[in-house]
Amino acid sequence: MAIPKSKYLKPFKNIFILILVVFAVWMLFFDANSWLIHHELNTDIEDLENEKEYYKKEIEKDNKALKELSTEEGLEKFAREAYYMKRDNEEIYIIEYEDSLKTKQDE
Repeated sequence: MAIPKSKYLKPFKNIFILILVVFAVWMLFFDANSWLIHHELNTDIEDLENEKEYYKKEIEKDNKALKELSTEEGLEKFAREAYYMKRDNEEIYIIEYEDSLKTKQDE
């Protein structure tokens, strides 16, 4: 039984090309430093750099908030807005609109 001659298989009869193809496949997929592992590591690096930028922005925002709270006016504003604190001679009215109230359907 003879093997059919194909023009596509002719280059693989050369031992050097065969070794080169096997080496390339080994290096791309099976080696410890393969292209697949490098691609995965590069993706992880990009994700970590994005996370790093996010946390830098959050740190800047928190530092700005701390700077605001370090002044008397900023601290008073925060206490009034967040905890509804008031001075002794003041009255506070909290106005809530219907669309901002929680209903049983929202929960």
